Amino acid sequence: MSNSEEVSMAEQALTFDEVNEGDEAPSFSHKLTRTDLVRYAGASGDFNPMHHDDTLAQQAGLPSVFGHGMFTMGMLGKALTDHVGVGNLRGYSVRFTKQTWPDENLTTRIVVTGKRTDGDDKLIDFECSVTNDDGQQKVSGKATAVAA
Repeated sequence: MSNSEEVSMAEQALTFDEVNEGDEAPSFSHKLTRTDLVRYAGASGDFNPMHHDDTLAQQAGLPSVFGHGMFTMGMLGKALTDHVGVGNLRGYSVRFTKQTWPDENLTTRIVVTGKRTDGDDKLIDFECSVTNDDGQQKVSGKATAVAA
């Protein structure tokens, strides 16, 4: 990574005094495809057949293959770092609440829940989630970022 790339990441920091509780980050939406599932399996090494083999998934009582929870967590993580700057994310945790299915449109939501200081650090806390078009929450989480 070049020094100019490091500076541009730092420039993405939120400004503590300009952020308010209830502010929302821009949402990000993605339609989950079977190709996403195959690509993620290859990248992650998670070749559980429930993510790519319809026959086995249906034999297990599922309607079809389902998405990797970590793929959805990664999608939400990208939305967070796009908003706060990749170098500014200090904490991120999620809970997987429902399975994701091929052809679902998934949308992120990131809301400021508080601001605080910790020593010299100015911190912003967020609640975040991914839902489908029916409003079903697939992932819920919390994050903390340092602000300028």
